[in-house]
Amino acid sequence: MSWTRDFRLSRATLPAFMAQGVLWGAYAAYVPDIKAALDAGDGAFGIALLFGSAGAVTAMLSAPWFDRVTGKWAMALGAVALLGAGQFMVSAPVLWIFAIALFFTGAASGLHDVVMNARLAGIEGAENASLMNLNHGFFSVAYAVAAFSSGLARQGGVPVEVTFAVWLGIVAIAAWWMIEPPRDAPEDDGTAPGFRLSRPVWWGGLIVLVAFLTENATEGWSALHIERSLGGNAAEGALGPTMLGLTMAVGRLSGQAVVARFDEGTVTLWAALLSAVGALIAAGAQAEWMAYVGFAVLGLGVSVIAPMVLALVGRRVPPHRRTVAISRVAIIGYFGFFIGPPMMGLVSEAVGLRWSFVCVAVLLASVPLCLRMLRRD
Repeated sequence: MSWTRDFRLSRATLPAFMAQGVLWGAYAAYVPDIKAALDAGDGAFGIALLFGSAGAVTAMLSAPWFDRVTGKWAMALGAVALLGAGQFMVSAPVLWIFAIALFFTGAASGLHDVVMNARLAGIEGAENASLMNLNHGFFSVAYAVAAFSSGLARQGGVPVEVTFAVWLGIVAIAAWWMIEPPRDAPEDDGTAPGFRLSRPVWWGGLIVLVAFLTENATEGWSALHIERSLGGNAAEGALGPTMLGLTMAVGRLSGQAVVARFDEGTVTLWAALLSAVGALIAAGAQAEWMAYVGFAVLGLGVSVIAPMVLALVGRRVPPHRRTVAISRVAIIGYFGFFIGPPMMGLVSEAVGLRWSFVCVAVLLASVPLCLRMLRRD
């Protein structure tokens, strides 16, 4: 593997992936302030977060049209729209406006996510290169840097609107590097007669759903857990999502080396169990350092689940159906963003935030069963 060549091939997609990390990392650091400003309970806030997921899934359906119309500008326009919508979201004065703004932020995120992954897949196919781990790893790096630096800004009293304005300016400058025409698209768009959602697609989608739910739950609620359950301050709370981002970056960047020695199914099984242990450690933490260890272990495990499962599904469907099958898996997986917020909020309101992370651990423990169904002939 040539890192120089991989970085060169990813010159346009890397900043696009990092723009996504910047938005959600900064948002995770400021969640306690945003929630307090809206005067929302856990249940109401969790339900409001559904609007972001609804926006993302809705926009994913129109992503091919957006990509075709905007051409080489698609990733750059998507990144600027993403941070612009985020600026509106964090400035919302009341919960219902926040929900609407989150819908548009989620829509921009889903649109941009599909486009940048499609562009990256096109580069991989054209250049016979493996670039997913590198690009997704740098998403996590950007997420961790944004979460930590934004947490420090929050601790210093910097308003969320100011912090997001700075990130918007940085992304707007970086957007010039994202301008690149798409590679040739695959002929099969999933509309050909005979296409159906096979067993690998369904079970693979469920596993990705659990992975996305876990990521979303930790991003949105780890800072609150550290501050509310353990009495941490703003900077200490921001270290929760920061640990998630850092260990996910480590997991993804080292994923290629791991797969060289073990098959994807084995890695996925142990990664899910490792993540479940991390969620339980975070749930039962009696000190901040224990919560950090839990979120670090969780992030290290969950980081590789979705990429490994996508690879497994890709090998268990006919080659001419591979692209559309993987896209269906991703759409099923995105429903984790629907289920996660209300589950975390409602369980937290009923029996406490610690039990919300116990629920995450139980879902992760179900992955081996789903994996067995996926691989069954």
